[in-house]
Formats: sequence, C-alpha cells, structure tokens
Amino acid sequence: MTCKTAAPPRRLRYPLVLAVLLAALLAAGLAGLVLGAVRIPPGDVLRILTGDAPPGPYPTIVLDVRLPRVLLGAVVGAGLAVIGTVLQALVRNPLADPFLLGVSSGASTGAVMVLVLGVGGGMATTVSMPLAAFAGSLGALIAVYALARRGGTMTTGRLVLAGVAVQYILSALTSLVLVTSAQAEHLRSIMFWTLGGLGQARWHTLWLPALVLLAGLALLLTLARPLDLLLVGEEGATVLGLDTGRFRAAVFVLASLVTGVLVAASGSIGFVGLMVPHAVRMVVGASHRALLPVVALAGAVFVVLADLLARTVAGSQEIPVGVVTALAGGPFFLWLLRRTTRTEGITG
Repeated sequence: MTCKTAAPPRRLRYPLVLAVLLAALLAAGLAGLVLGAVRIPPGDVLRILTGDAPPGPYPTIVLDVRLPRVLLGAVVGAGLAVIGTVLQALVRNPLADPFLLGVSSGASTGAVMVLVLGVGGGMATTVSMPLAAFAGSLGALIAVYALARRGGTMTTGRLVLAGVAVQYILSALTSLVLVTSAQAEHLRSIMFWTLGGLGQARWHTLWLPALVLLAGLALLLTLARPLDLLLVGEEGATVLGLDTGRFRAAVFVLASLVTGVLVAASGSIGFVGLMVPHAVRMVVGASHRALLPVVALAGAVFVVLADLLARTVAGSQEIPVGVVTALAGGPFFLWLLRRTTRTEGITG
C-alpha cells in the first residue's frame, strides 16, 4: 500500500487556506465597517459600498472614517507579520519580532521626533515621518544584532536581552522628547499614537504604507529561496552559494524600511510578527514562498479584529490596538521563551 493518495489533499490544502483567510478578512472588514460607536446595519454598509448610499451620516462614517481604518489595519497587520517572519529567518531565532527587537521602538522614536519638531507639513510630514521612522528602525535593528551576536553565535537569551535593552532606551528617549516638548496640547494624542492605533487613518495616509507593503512583499517572494537557505544554517547556506552577510544586510534594510513606514502610519503595534508566523507555519510549513502570502493574510485578519475589539470592548472609550495585541502576545511570548530556552545556542 502506497501513500500516493495523500498527495491531492496536500495540493488542495494551500488554496483552501488562502480562501479561508481571504473570507475571514472580508468578514472582519465588514464587521469593522458595521460596528463602532455608531452601529450601522450591514445592509446599509453594503449599499454604501456598492454606490447606493442611503441619506444621512452613514456614508461619511463608512467611507471616510471606517473604511480607511480597516484597510490600514489590514496593511499594517500584513506587513508586521511578514517582517516578523523574515526577521525570524534572518537571525534564525523564533523570538524575533519588530516589537521585541526594538525595531518598532526605533521607528516610533524617529516618527515622534518629526511630530514634535514639526518638520514639514501636509505631504512633507507624510514623507518625512516614514523616513525618520525608517532611520530609527534601521539603527535599532543594527544595534540589537550587534549586541546579540558574539563570536559567530547568537543565543535566545542575548537576543531577548539586547532587544529589551534597546527598546527601553528608545522608549525612554521618546518619553523624554514628549514631556519636554513645548506642544503640551498634543502630548496625549501623541502618547496614544505611540501605543499603537489606527484612529488617524485617512485616505491620503493610506497610499504609502500600501505601496511599500506590496513592493516589499513582492521583493521578499523573489528572495524566498535564500530565506529558506538560512534555515539550514550559515555554513550550509554559504556552501550552497549564498553570501549570507550581504544578503542579511540588504534584507535588514528592507525590513527596516517596511517597519518604519508602517509604524509611522499606526504607531507601535507589538507581537503581530511573533504570533502569526508561528501559527501559520503549523499549517503550511516553513517554505517562504508558500508562507509569506498566508502570513500576510493572517496578519491582516488579526490586526483588523484586534482594532475592532479595541474600539468596541470599552463602549465609547477607545483603547489603543497595541494594548490588545500585547495582552494576547505577552502570554504567547512567555510560553515561546520557555520553550526555546531549552534549545539555546543558535548559530548565526
């Protein structure tokens, strides 16, 4: 008796996973348009989306407030999940995540500098904030990688400690800039933004994160094979023809760019890039060509639902979406940390 009969279900499994996640994203998006401080009937939402808008304030709420917010949540969730997946491959550590490695904190520091100093306005701020966030995220990632890597090895303990140290330093610097700012009237809104939130989403702020995500995902898909090679170890990847040092440097820059743009749009939303890749790997495996599209969809669903919970769980009081993801991600991180410390001593 052969096992050939098991092949067709495996071939059907991947398209099925994509279809289920796409349906879940559409359902989560519709829920995000219906629910909120003002509940809008689903039928009215569908009429508005199809161009048959009823009279009243509903079209403005759906099209100008909630739809950009849902789309930004999908973009940010997809991007953070993809970058978390890539960072875990680059440093060969399951605890890698833009938030835990201090990359998001670096991006927040750069963006807050622009907000407080008031560099530019309008379109200038739309571009200068992501640029400053990119510089901050890249600097933080380089610092963490340099601190955690010693003698050609990188352990889980050193990576976590380096990430926490850099994160605390950057968070302290951000707080110092905020409390010493002359713009006291903006302090609360900026502090709320640093905790992660999608309330500032508007159509004119959506195009840059979406463009960077699509370009970054397309480029990373072309790099799927080198990312897979890193999973076999540095020596093995080098033997197979990969210049690991140059490749890591290039992908670090790309990861920092995507993270910086996303954080500039939404603030720091943690643990998405930690939880989602692990959950998806259990379903589709570790091959990045198959993994990245599914991770993007799953991350989009997760953040859209987290944002929906953040603006409905406390009634009219909205809480930062970063608080919701942290409440979910904190216990997961502790479980994963306990699991990975048993195999400490990862070559990188």
